Amino acid sequence: MSSFESSGGNNSSAQKRPAISFEFFPPKTEEMERNLWETIKRLAPLNPSFVSVTYGAGGSTRERTHSTIARILKETSLTPAAHLTCVDASRGEIDDVVASYHDTGVRHIVALRGDPAAGIGTAYTAHADGYQSSAELVSAIKRRYPDIEVSVSAYPEKHPESADYDADIDMLKAKVDAGADRAITQFFFDNDLYNRYVDRVRTRGITIPIVPGILPVQNFKTAKNFATRAGASVPSWLAEKFEGLDDDAETRKLVAATVAAGQVQKLFKHGVENFHFYTMNRADLVFAISHLLGFRAGSQKAA
Repeated sequence: MSSFESSGGNNSSAQKRPAISFEFFPPKTEEMERNLWETIKRLAPLNPSFVSVTYGAGGSTRERTHSTIARILKETSLTPAAHLTCVDASRGEIDDVVASYHDTGVRHIVALRGDPAAGIGTAYTAHADGYQSSAELVSAIKRRYPDIEVSVSAYPEKHPESADYDADIDMLKAKVDAGADRAITQFFFDNDLYNRYVDRVRTRGITIPIVPGILPVQNFKTAKNFATRAGASVPSWLAEKFEGLDDDAETRKLVAATVAAGQVQKLFKHGVENFHFYTMNRADLVFAISHLLGFRAGSQKAA
């Protein structure tokens, strides 16, 4: 039996399984819409703690994010978390979005500053009448809707714009002081980066869950480019595992599932109890990894 699997029944001594959650992005086309819902239908029976839906820069996916969230609420038993950013929007506009989500039944928001409208790597300029930081956004949400759970971002390798780790953790502390309930990290491939980050965070008196973001590598070149833009490092050992597999999709999947499952298993043994998977709107790898971790369709949702 996997170390993640419960022995079944109501045996109180059964080993605990980690909690999992999934991230999706709103589809742009009808084909992408069909693919997303195939992915949701495949993963929903695993009963994740919640599923999040991203929000494009400057609110570019606002309607699509909202309609995806509304459909999840209507057609599934999943708990949705709506992403929301501060980019290119006034306080009033953002407040209206939050109110709309609350009216729809959403009780979990992932509150982010958001990437610069001109793209990662360019200077960020806050809207003149907007929230100046994610901490301000968290505070506003909690002040108006204390029943909404708020998750925020965290960066094991620090945010690319942060001067140093101390400044980066200052930003996280501000979000926690504003009322954040949980932090979800940028993806990483080296667990030592996460473990050191959590040690720093705990030393600063931050006690909220720091949920590791896990990115199964669908395509190594794509993942490497994504990591470069996000300021995440790619260890040489990971590159070596995918070497020579550019034209071998099936073997890439097997390697990717093994790598991600091993990463999560090691973190779990280190005491981590929650994991957030960046699905890229694909179910195959995430389902396989979850299965390796002891999750079965129809299993009870983790607390």
